[in-house]
Amino acid sequence: MKFRLLGAVSADGVDGELRLGPEKRRSLLTVLLLRRNRAVSVAQLTEALWIAAPPANARTVVQSHVSRLRALLAEAQADRHGVLLATAGDAYTLHLPDGLVDVEQFDELVAAARAEQRSADVVDALERALALWRGPALTGTVASPPLEAWRQSLEENRLAAVETLAEHYLLLGEPARAAEILRAETVAHPLRESLVSALMLALFGAGRQSDALDWYHRTRESLADRLGVDPGRALNAAYERILRGEVAVVGAGVPSAQLPENVLRVPEQRRAEPDPLPAVDLLPRAPRGFHGREAELAALAAAARSGPDGAIALVTGPAGVGKTALALSWAHRNAVRFPDGLLFADLGGFSDRPERETCEVLAEFLAALGVARKDVPAGAAARSALYRRLTTGRKVLVVLDNARDPAQVRPLLPGGADAVAVVTSRHRMLGLLVSELARPVPVPVLDQDESTALLARVLGPARIAVEPAAARELAVLCGGLPLALRIAAARIAADPRGEVADLVGRLRPEQRRLARLATDEVSVTGALRLSYELLAPPAARLFRTLGFHPGPVVDAYTAAALGDLDPCAAAEALEQLAAAHLIGETDGGRYTLHDLVWLYARELSAQAGPVEQRLARRRLADQYLYTGLGAAAAAEPGSQSCFVLTPDAHRPRATAEFATAAEALAWLGAHRETLAQLIATSDPGRAWRLALTQWPLIVRQVRDGWVPQLEHALEAAVESGEPDGESQVRALLGWVLVSNGRLPEAQICLAPAADLALRAGNQVGRAVALINLALVQSELGNTAAADAGLAQALEIALAIGHRHTATLALQHLARHLLDTGRPRQAIEHVRRGLELTAEEAPGGRRVRLHTACGEALTALGRHPEARARLQAALAEAEHLGYDEATVEVLRALAHAEDAAGLARAATAHRRRAAEFGPSP
Repeated sequence: MKFRLLGAVSADGVDGELRLGPEKRRSLLTVLLLRRNRAVSVAQLTEALWIAAPPANARTVVQSHVSRLRALLAEAQADRHGVLLATAGDAYTLHLPDGLVDVEQFDELVAAARAEQRSADVVDALERALALWRGPALTGTVASPPLEAWRQSLEENRLAAVETLAEHYLLLGEPARAAEILRAETVAHPLRESLVSALMLALFGAGRQSDALDWYHRTRESLADRLGVDPGRALNAAYERILRGEVAVVGAGVPSAQLPENVLRVPEQRRAEPDPLPAVDLLPRAPRGFHGREAELAALAAAARSGPDGAIALVTGPAGVGKTALALSWAHRNAVRFPDGLLFADLGGFSDRPERETCEVLAEFLAALGVARKDVPAGAAARSALYRRLTTGRKVLVVLDNARDPAQVRPLLPGGADAVAVVTSRHRMLGLLVSELARPVPVPVLDQDESTALLARVLGPARIAVEPAAARELAVLCGGLPLALRIAAARIAADPRGEVADLVGRLRPEQRRLARLATDEVSVTGALRLSYELLAPPAARLFRTLGFHPGPVVDAYTAAALGDLDPCAAAEALEQLAAAHLIGETDGGRYTLHDLVWLYARELSAQAGPVEQRLARRRLADQYLYTGLGAAAAAEPGSQSCFVLTPDAHRPRATAEFATAAEALAWLGAHRETLAQLIATSDPGRAWRLALTQWPLIVRQVRDGWVPQLEHALEAAVESGEPDGESQVRALLGWVLVSNGRLPEAQICLAPAADLALRAGNQVGRAVALINLALVQSELGNTAAADAGLAQALEIALAIGHRHTATLALQHLARHLLDTGRPRQAIEHVRRGLELTAEEAPGGRRVRLHTACGEALTALGRHPEARARLQAALAEAEHLGYDEATVEVLRALAHAEDAAGLARAATAHRRRAAEFGPSP
């Protein structure tokens, strides 16, 4: 058994990772692990589990989490490994043997490194120690003062190990490796002077003196601006040492392979071709490692076919997707088509460098076309006119790379029918499509096979063949973005001893992934920053707030809630983000963020103050609460609202509307993952309410893995101290447990639900709780108790005039009577239920009533009536998209066909039912 605290808190048992559940339970386990084999009082646990003052029922919540944790350990057979969670009075002790916690392993390896005499052995021990870290320590726990103190202590130990590792890299004559590990840490901790001074010496040892000095000046300014202090002794000593040119390393110097790319570089020679070379060639060299993109190359070829007005191909896509590589690769492959010239200009539209002036680019093009400097006109308009005249009638290719907008491009477009222009941009440039008839060539991210092939192209097929699974995971972590893949490949290639799996392990934690996808010259963050900085202020603000969203899929309503905008303004800002390829549009008015773009948005959102973050997340949760209530009402017309909103709920400016039950259910299904994330991160009062909004979907897909989410919702309801919420969550969770065959758990869950609803004054909730408990009692063979519970539920529903709940009681009463051999009585209750729903649109309740009726008719030997009734129920269930009911009807039909002697039809129905998955 293993426990991990150096990253996301987790535990592994015999059968894999344990489902630890919510944040507070993870926090409780963390405290017990950090104080392993020692007693921890309830008061200490309470202090660690709440940031502010704990609620009145804090002790109950702690005990509940301890009980669940103890059950998880028992399921994992932890006692076989010597792990025991014991109670001693008012305290708990987690007994476990040595070596099961990664913190302990880390400390042992660091201690071993201190005892080593040779730098190579120190490096080996520290590398193994740091490999245990999978992200920031104690991720997924409450940010309470005790846990924050532990977190900072662990981080300090990690940084000390990094600094020692870098020191021994230098002693081994490997300054580049030292600089690599120090740079990422220095970016994260810019005011830690020991890190900065070590990085400066490593950079100096790697032959990068100017970079080393730049870090000194940057840090000196930061210290003055943020803290009002001057650099300390260590930082000044490193600076002076570099200025004096003192050797910073003991081992060998910098290998020639680590020299900057432009040192002693021999110009690449063009391969001899049988066709004549173009008269003018301004193209940069063909991109190295370019692979695949057959569909995009074909689309570019089609867009570049000359017409009566020439051709303009507009290559668009997000930052780092390989637009320039695609354009240049195609240009080199088709160079012989343009004997009169190949022109190229990087317009710098998305760059840290200043944009190229149009006049300057035109002068460059005119000179390449043979115009003497003295004959070049003075103004941009005159130069553009001369340029168009010179390119008319010539077969020239003009590649305009990294364009910002159509106004930057238009003066540089060639004239005549024989010329072709290829423009690359991160922006859609609709104006160029409209006014210049440009043809779009969108460039998407690579799929997994293409990504792996690109890695093999850079690293060599043999390297990838050795670690195919790690290469595939690396492709996923890079999101198929060629820039990220090339940076990752460069990191692997720079360390011949390293493995692909090593980098994969470092990239898994989301918190550091972008920092690791960077080199000294290029980074994914830098590429995204350039797109972000050119956004209009409203779009930029919305992009920042998208980082608060728990998932990468948004729509205008959720964007409006996050940004506190009118939905129309939010939709307009989303369009601008889509035009800049920072988000992608899918069907249904939804937008998606690439995983790395989402991480960048989250980094930006983290810079907001805690109040802004809290309000944005609360607005989003409330948006889903109001929309979820509307969806539940549309999916189940006539049903009672499942809760009263909290007093501090923020009414959204607008919510999605649902014309049909199908639309509402589709919305609930599409947003299921987002709701799960919100439930896990919202305050208790919102968490259980968000879970209940999904009840129409849950009852239709009852075996679709809802139990963990509903267990979290139950804990939230208990913590919030709202008996009505606890009753309703227990009723829903109990129903799910029953449907999944977990009867003992269901009985325990449902037992208090009716009394809780009675305390809350919720008679509808009380009736539902009685119905669900009766289902368990019926399954366990307690027929009398089930009869009484269902009868009482029906009586309550009829007394308060709640037709929806009365129908529900009749439906389950009919099913119970049928299952206990009373088909005639079952039919009578079905008829009463159908009478109550006669004016309703087709729905799940009517399907189940018809199904019960068909089964009762089968039991009475009235086979033609039974089959007709069940066929009608099947058509209705399939029309509604109600999978659970469809399976039930198919099985009932199979039984009815068997009873009628129609074995072939029965087999066909069973086969169709099996397509939906195994029986519970």
